[in-house]
Amino acid sequence: KTTISSPRRTKRKPRAAVVSPIVSNASLTPEPPSTPEPKAKKVKTQKRLSPKPLPDAKAPKNWQEIYEIVEELRKDRTAPCDSMGCEALATLDENDMRGYRFQVLVALLLSSQTKDAVVSEAVELMKRDNILSVEALRQPNITIDILANKYLAKVGFRNNKSKCLCQVVEILHKEYNNDIPPTADKMMELPGIGPKMAYICEVAAWDPDVPSGIGVDTHMHRLFNQLGWVKAKTPEQTRIQLQSWLPVEKWKTVNLLWVGFGQQVQQQKETALKQALSSSQPSKALRLLQRCGVDLKKEGAKFGLTEDIQTALKKKMKTEQE
Repeated sequence: KTTISSPRRTKRKPRAAVVSPIVSNASLTPEPPSTPEPKAKKVKTQKRLSPKPLPDAKAPKNWQEIYEIVEELRKDRTAPCDSMGCEALATLDENDMRGYRFQVLVALLLSSQTKDAVVSEAVELMKRDNILSVEALRQPNITIDILANKYLAKVGFRNNKSKCLCQVVEILHKEYNNDIPPTADKMMELPGIGPKMAYICEVAAWDPDVPSGIGVDTHMHRLFNQLGWVKAKTPEQTRIQLQSWLPVEKWKTVNLLWVGFGQQVQQQKETALKQALSSSQPSKALRLLQRCGVDLKKEGAKFGLTEDIQTALKKKMKTEQE
């Protein structure tokens, strides 16, 4: 018989006894899951540039002569900003100056990239429904959607402006007793309020003896570059350069004066031409309009003023020859 040997069994080494550490009752309590720390939001801060004139700044040649011509052309105050600007839209009530200042601020907040007529319509609609005050806009029935779709329907960037307006009224209620900030720098901390709006509002709402800056809009930016008074790529750069040489006593009136002139040059050419022809220096006024982009030949023919324009310019040439 053949015997089959069984395979040898290898002896396994005994396992070492695992001794569990002593665990206290406190360590048995599960630790709460760790929550990641929220990332800090980057806050965009606006540069504060000194409004004081620079000591070495030189005023442009003959700027005063041009400035006086514009003052004469703007005497009648017939530009859109004269009847639909922030001061004109706000209801002046000596018994409620706080309400007046708020209305000035709201009109300016809505004005960005929006025509004066559209802003005027929105403001008047809010006045009609008695919601143009801090107290009224804080009521729960006045929501961002209602503001955007009912009151600011035609206003540019209506959704964003409605949101900013709701945020502004809460800040004014909590921090300024339903009034607006007393300085341009503080106004610039409000949502939706930039340097141009803040400087204009400071003058219109508070009427300071010396404004902290000049509100420069796109009309002023375009005109002052055309005249060679500044060399700037943005309205804010124009503001800084303008403040470096323009006398401080003109800072309160320069915005309304030149914005109205810019509006007439672009939107009311017939009025601008007639004002120039009837001024004390018609030839210089016409040349100024020409420097600011008015085509005298084209616009003169369009409004039947060709002969009057030619006569005024010839008188100047004859005077110079004599």
